Amino acid sequence: MKIQNKRFVYLISPTKIPDNTFFKSLELVFKSKKVSFFQLRLKNEKLSKKIFFSKKIIKICRKYGVKFLVNDDPILALKVNADGCHLGQKDMSIIKAKKILKNKIIGITCHNSIRLAKKALMNGANYIAVGAFYKTKTKKVKFRAKPSILRKIKKLSENPIVAIGGINEKNYKKLLLNKANFLAISGYIWNNNKYKPYEAIEKLK
Repeated sequence: MKIQNKRFVYLISPTKIPDNTFFKSLELVFKSKKVSFFQLRLKNEKLSKKIFFSKKIIKICRKYGVKFLVNDDPILALKVNADGCHLGQKDMSIIKAKKILKNKIIGITCHNSIRLAKKALMNGANYIAVGAFYKTKTKKVKFRAKPSILRKIKKLSENPIVAIGGINEKNYKKLLLNKANFLAISGYIWNNNKYKPYEAIEKLK
């Protein structure tokens, strides 16, 4: 299978950024030219730390043409001049987030629900995230999705679809074949016992 979109990775940060070696690893991963988006997802970190990490990572993102998104927090996204924000179903509504972020990117998780996807698109979401498709250790999975849902949602809109959940070098192509535009990946890159981050991303061809 020849993949048309070479930059199909939507990279999510590790749950905790360990030390300065992370930033070097991030640059090496970006050098693969496979990453379109980077999402900062630090659920248990202080706001001051989130701002600090955002400013450092945004510089790296700009250097490699990667869009920088913040998880859950449109106000933080505005404060650090992120490219946008990713929302969960229990976060701020898309309509409220759009009032804060204006024309910036807003994506939302729709689990395994076409109904939620329709609602999100109607409210102006720029992309829809769907899943989890596979088992993942990154977060507790309450909703499981089948790859076929990607094709169904694709019929609703031309807006990009991001597939999430347990994606690795063994299962990623199936999701791209089913019309996912981007693959949200975290654990496979940052918590891989077999490959270093830059090696792991090179396996996604």
